[in-house]
Amino acid sequence: MSKPAPTHRDTDVSTFLADLDGGVFIQKLARALSEVAGGVVDNNDKGRIDIQLNLKRIGQSYQVNIGHTLKYTVPTLRGKISEEDTTETPMHVNTGGRLSIFPENQHQMFTRTGEPDTTPKTED
Repeated sequence: MSKPAPTHRDTDVSTFLADLDGGVFIQKLARALSEVAGGVVDNNDKGRIDIQLNLKRIGQSYQVNIGHTLKYTVPTLRGKISEEDTTETPMHVNTGGRLSIFPENQHQMFTRTGEPDTTPKTED
């Protein structure tokens, strides 16, 4: 059975992960994968990596604050080593729920003379 094709409104997961914590989260994940895999092979025991994402709306905006926790356990010769790291990243919720670090539709903020543009906006 084949998986359904993603719609164009789905969040791009590769970009999403790369944007978390300004790119640092994906570096932490890469390091955890290497450490756990090494410990599993060296000590012939199971390792574990857990990623937890918590989303909370920011005020009344179209943004969410994403709390991301990376927990991992590396088996050692006589036990295990565990680490947990939690950080947060604000993201925009675009049409269809698509998450991105920048809004997809940003209206003009200033007039041609440099003054704040306060005219009411209509949805495109």
